[in-house]
Amino acid sequence: MPHSAALIGAGSEVLAFDTERSTDHDWGPRVVVFVAAHRAEHVRRTVGEHLPEDFRGYRTTAAAGERHGVQVSDPRTWFTERLGFDPLKGVSVLDWLSTPWQRLAEVTSGEVFHDGLEVLERARAALRWYPPDLERYVLAGQWRRLAQQEAFPGRCGEVGDDLGSALVTAELARDLMRLVVLTRRRYPPYAKWLGSAFARLSGTAELGDALSAAVAATGWRRREEHLGVVYRRVAALHNRMGVAPALEGSLRPYHRRPFQVIDAGRFAAALGGAITDARVRALPPVGSIDQFGDCVDLLTDPRRCRAATRAVLDL
Repeated sequence: MPHSAALIGAGSEVLAFDTERSTDHDWGPRVVVFVAAHRAEHVRRTVGEHLPEDFRGYRTTAAAGERHGVQVSDPRTWFTERLGFDPLKGVSVLDWLSTPWQRLAEVTSGEVFHDGLEVLERARAALRWYPPDLERYVLAGQWRRLAQQEAFPGRCGEVGDDLGSALVTAELARDLMRLVVLTRRRYPPYAKWLGSAFARLSGTAELGDALSAAVAATGWRRREEHLGVVYRRVAALHNRMGVAPALEGSLRPYHRRPFQVIDAGRFAAALGGAITDARVRALPPVGSIDQFGDCVDLLTDPRRCRAATRAVLDL
């Protein structure tokens, strides 16, 4: 029977982040089998009736009667349920900006074992990375998030709010890590695996040390010093991408206040000015769903993601 088969979608093993700890629940041989829509129910029933109890020493179900790891679907249904749209029919601006990075990573990572339907490689290629102007738009959104808080570690510390300064520093560290992953043209995974994904990128050891020092530092001046190391390095990464005019990457005071910042808004503005597609240029400056929405119940529901993105971006 013509079919495709892959290990894509949810699961830490899809992104190669699984460890021994991962085996304590929902663990075992898994595969997604794609067949024509009119054959899906027959194949699903047949697999359920005849799947062996174990495969290469692993049980196919944790206990009798529990769900096994062979998922059967037709491509259109699977992609629509996972992403909210079918990439085989094209990917619109709404599709790109309403799909969380975690979901994009899950579909473009993993492994395709067989593609007899000739659909998986086409779909994954269509989602490999943003089109150039949408890349600029998303990168601008990430720089803008930095611009909105880069002076706050110092401002909080100045009024004696060291806890607030530490919390803002941690938020900035998260946004900087996401920005670095994006500059490498990778989709940042969700919180549990963001640090692991960041650490796997080549050349991030010094950045990781500086971010760790910033988060662990006592006092806003030390936090600002370590963040400054990261800001300068990330500015250099941005300039090497060549997606917007290169900008000077030194720190400068925040207005007339004694806080050293990179003035991240400059980078957002340069990226926005480099967008040539009028539709993308006209979008509100809020970025993708990950950049203006931060709720698990939102980001794991494609229907809600699309509704929120459509409303926020007026698409």
